[in-house]
Amino acid sequence: MLLKIGELARRTGLTVRTLHHYDAIGLLCPSARSDSGYRLYNRQDIARLHRIQALRRLDLALSDIASLLEGGSTDLQTVIEQQIALLDLQARRTIALRDRLKGLLEHVAGNVEPDLSDWLVTLEMMSMYDKYFTRDELATLRVLRDTADKDVTSQSKPLIAQIRSLMDRKVPPESSEAQSLSRAWMALVHERMGGDARLIRKLDAMHRNESAVQALTGVDGAMIDYMATASIARRLTVYRTYIGDKELPQLFEKFSTCRRSWLEAAAEVRDMVDKGVDPHSAAAQKLCAQWITLAATVWGDDPDVHEKIRLAHEKEPSLLIGTGVNKEVIAFLTSGIEHLLERQETKTGTSHA
Repeated sequence: MLLKIGELARRTGLTVRTLHHYDAIGLLCPSARSDSGYRLYNRQDIARLHRIQALRRLDLALSDIASLLEGGSTDLQTVIEQQIALLDLQARRTIALRDRLKGLLEHVAGNVEPDLSDWLVTLEMMSMYDKYFTRDELATLRVLRDTADKDVTSQSKPLIAQIRSLMDRKVPPESSEAQSLSRAWMALVHERMGGDARLIRKLDAMHRNESAVQALTGVDGAMIDYMATASIARRLTVYRTYIGDKELPQLFEKFSTCRRSWLEAAAEVRDMVDKGVDPHSAAAQKLCAQWITLAATVWGDDPDVHEKIRLAHEKEPSLLIGTGVNKEVIAFLTSGIEHLLERQETKTGTSHA
């Protein structure tokens, strides 16, 4: 049985142009030609075309189909795995788009006459959040948004404007004005990120790296650093009532140097807590040792000072707001550090013996 290209196209539902393309790339070449020069397809050609169509239904690339039909290097398992990965990606994008549309619907529904510029700002901010946060994290952030203290969140724009005013007027971050605003700033960060150091770290990176976010929110790396310095100054004022005038200028410098390292460590601890990691495990013990080093860098090696700091955290819980350190993180570290110190004492005792 020999079929001309037009007849084969009609029988298979393909276009003549498609069959010409298959011929040009060597995917399906007619085995014969008529005396008049027409392409003629035999039974083997038609059978090959049906296999091509079957593989195309899997959305395989023509190059992969050719390799499969020729028994080349691209094996079927690899091709199937690639297709599954592609479909997984498409599914994630579809879900992300659905979530974004749902968020936009909430935004539009909340305004009788939604303003186009506000709507576009919301869309752009959602795109930025998608870039930095996982789907699970975005779901967490939506829950936090819905349960947030409205008094705290409603003050975000005025607060940012006040901070920017201080910065523009060159008011030092150690000033009483800046320290006062830092309390509200840390409360806002805590409220938006649920006190999770992992989310705080990502929010920090987003505001530092994305000029669009900076333009839309008024928050940039300079403002974050300004408020961090003000917050450290305010916290040290509180610590001072517990440890006295213990070299506060040096403490300020050490605290500032270790701030980001402490946030990173808190994020790792929070991750271990959520995953149910044993604080006595090797990975947790390594992190606890890192935490001890950070604490010693700031507070020194005097156990009495460390006990006073622990007491300060117990009596002044506001000290930890916005730092990513919560009760679960403290409990994990307490258990892990106690175990680490016991092991070190046992090891020391054994070596002396």
